[in-house]
Amino acid sequence: QVQLVESGGGLVQAGGSLKISCAASGRIFSSYAMGWFRQAPGKEREFVAAISWSRGSTAYADSAKGRFTLSRDNAKNTAYLQMSTLKPEDTAVYYCASSRQSGSWLLPPRTEEAYNVWGQGTQVTVSS
Repeated sequence: QVQLVESGGGLVQAGGSLKISCAASGRIFSSYAMGWFRQAPGKEREFVAAISWSRGSTAYADSAKGRFTLSRDNAKNTAYLQMSTLKPEDTAVYYCASSRQSGSWLLPPRTEEAYNVWGQGTQVTVSS
């Protein structure tokens, strides 16, 4: 069974940092892309960042560029999202997802439709 489990969310002050993780099992994730999305209260889920696992190429939303860094640990089958200079508007439930298709992307996919396995989400709250 393919499974993604996020962890590391919590409460942080504005300007602070937080690193969230996504542990994957049940699939050879090195053949897929992994994306991070977030959903704030009353808003639609939006793209944050994505990585082509085998190639290591990344894509970021404009809101994340320069502040968030996505990485992966092949041995642990785990992806990480390091978030810095956090703002109250970063408050959301953060989800990781694995791509529907296997492959190697120069630009990993940014749309929800490209992903078919989702984690349960981890809450990130940034206080002002």
